[in-house]
Amino acid sequence: MADQFADSTNNVVIEEVSKGLNPGMIVLLVVATFLLLFFVGNYALYVYAQKTLPPRKKKPDQN
Repeated sequence: MADQFADSTNNVVIEEVSKGLNPGMIVLLVVATFLLLFFVGNYALYVYAQKTLPPRKKKPDQN
């Protein structure tokens, strides 16, 4: 059994350390950034519209 492992010592797998960001992580960051900008922009427009636009006129009742 010892001779079975004697010749397999040269078959060591060496994994390289990942350099840079994973492409999936980059896509996730880009999508999350666009979503965050979208929601922040919508909120800013909503607050601006509340301050500047006059209130809506109500329709008269049709009784």
